[in-house]
Amino acid sequence: MNENLTFADLGLSPTVLASVVKIGYETPSPIQAQAIPLLLAGKNLLGTAQTGTGKTAAFALPLLSNLDVNQRNPQILVMTPTRELCIQVAEAIQKYAGEFPEFHVLPIYGGQDIMIQFRALKRRVQVIVGTPGRVTDHIRRDSLDFTGLKAIVLDEADEMLKMGFEEDIRLILGAAPKTCQRALFSATMPHNLQSIIAEHLGEYEEIRIQTKTATVEKINQRFVMVRNDHKVEALTRILEHETYDAMLIFVRTKVGAAELAERLEARGYSATPLSGDLNQALRERTINRLKDGLVDIVVATDVAARGLDVDRITHVLNYDTPYDTESYVHRIGRTGRAGRVGNAILFITPRERSMLKTIERATRQLITPMELPTGAQIQDKRVADFKGKLLETVNSPEDMEKFRLLVETWADEESVQMVELASALLFMAQKDSPLFEAIKELPRQSMDARDDRFGRNDRNDRPDRPARFDRPDRPERPARTDSADRPPRRPRDESDPFKAEEGFDRYYIGVGREHRIQAGDIVGAIANESGLESSNIGRIKLFPFFSTVELPQGMPNDIMDILRDMSIRGNPSKFRIMTDEAPGGGGHGGGQGGFGGDRPRFGGGDRGGAGGGDRGGFPPRDRGDRGNNWGNRDDRGNFPPRGKEGGGGGFKGNGFGPKRSFGGPKGGGFGGRGK
Repeated sequence: MNENLTFADLGLSPTVLASVVKIGYETPSPIQAQAIPLLLAGKNLLGTAQTGTGKTAAFALPLLSNLDVNQRNPQILVMTPTRELCIQVAEAIQKYAGEFPEFHVLPIYGGQDIMIQFRALKRRVQVIVGTPGRVTDHIRRDSLDFTGLKAIVLDEADEMLKMGFEEDIRLILGAAPKTCQRALFSATMPHNLQSIIAEHLGEYEEIRIQTKTATVEKINQRFVMVRNDHKVEALTRILEHETYDAMLIFVRTKVGAAELAERLEARGYSATPLSGDLNQALRERTINRLKDGLVDIVVATDVAARGLDVDRITHVLNYDTPYDTESYVHRIGRTGRAGRVGNAILFITPRERSMLKTIERATRQLITPMELPTGAQIQDKRVADFKGKLLETVNSPEDMEKFRLLVETWADEESVQMVELASALLFMAQKDSPLFEAIKELPRQSMDARDDRFGRNDRNDRPDRPARFDRPDRPERPARTDSADRPPRRPRDESDPFKAEEGFDRYYIGVGREHRIQAGDIVGAIANESGLESSNIGRIKLFPFFSTVELPQGMPNDIMDILRDMSIRGNPSKFRIMTDEAPGGGGHGGGQGGFGGDRPRFGGGDRGGAGGGDRGGFPPRDRGDRGNNWGNRDDRGNFPPRGKEGGGGGFKGNGFGPKRSFGGPKGGGFGGRGK
């Protein structure tokens, strides 16, 4: 790329260029330099680039340059995987269009009252930024006007597919006009994304920005080898010793975010959590407080921080190691944005050494080891900081004359030297944060994989022992004869296959395998619509016509309302907690049948269930004449083709047939009465 290239050389409209100059952008990034001319020319585009490379400006600036300010219906649709990124992109587009008269951009996403969005769509909106699930909802309600749509953009398309939005993406692209310009940006190119590209992108130009290293080359990456039980102390030392403006700390769970923020506040730091537990208004308030300098430390989860772009963030600290390398790149991409130099620190426990090497291979960069500050270094830093504040006060324009006279008077009256009086004042001033506090050194962790292998204490603390072949023979271990000495195993509760894990409730979702639903679709829909962390979504079971999911107990009512209204791959979720009453009557079994055997869940009683049988629920695998799905074919009947009467199963069991019995008088299963 030409290093002397400026935005003025790219052909942007004068109005957009004026906004760019006002913002302070000077030199376009590689993806901006390549994408802007192509999109200005009206061509379709496929861009492969990591996060933090300037993709938003790459598509927003040229599309805004082609905008018709007199057209009253939407002209640009941008889709993002999460509500955070949706809001972030909408804010950026509003900033880029700052010189347009009467310009309106509308973010639409799950979790916000859809009626608010209905009213906003009736006004003049030129650009819509939305999440796939909510855009699909509006398409099905005929509340989106695509007749004047000129361009559609998919930002972080691979992330959308990971969250289960493939069906929504296909529906949205299919609903857009054929003449609509299309741009798709993705960090990776999975197989299902290639299928979407082949079907919906048409003829396109392709840009590949090899930025696995470029994304992080301006970020100073370091790692600290530390045990789990020493992480808080290690973090506190880093906060004391590092010079930072704002720091983003990543943890894996929302509970971990709340707990760590609370512990930091107890130690005197201005910290706040950012996770899926916060409602949208509170999350936006937290981000604004970080931008305005009212809070310096944010403890966040991956989903909550996606798309976060705050200039003040000079440091990203990975308190919990990410699950994969892509998450690591996304995390540290929150610092060092737009050409600024950033700092990333990674906490690695002894068990996670292999992950460190995996990250280095993926980013093609060596992460340098970082020594934790010693007690002496922390004392020196405290003294230097105190001295700086003292000298700043001495040189301040404040009137110190009265205080100077007071000190001189005290020294004369008490016959005390000035240095002794100053020492006493210094001692009093540092009591809350002692300058010379005795700080215990943390044990150093070796990179030797044998050290601390299973969370044991540092092997250096153990006394020396003889070499292996110099040790005396070990006496033979006596055979264990009393099993009572062995701690009892936790009993496995197999009596009820629908019993939720402790601390969770089980919920019904009215879609299953027959709707081509996978577990990832359910996780993606719940995480995106409710903001709930995927790590807090429990077990998911898929059945032909429904599914179940476990969620933490005590879910807030507003989140429950959101989940009841959500759709999964275009199907209404019918989300509700599993109770003893069937949806609309008898569930998927007989009149009192359904899922539950002799312990009802969906109204399961003593008349049929999902597989026939003389009791509701899933009967045991008896190979007799009970008509379940595992009995002999002659006893249970076949599953006939569609349109034919169902074969009999068990005691008046049903098969699949034209008479779909949801709550019939007796037999279980789907279909007409067995014969």
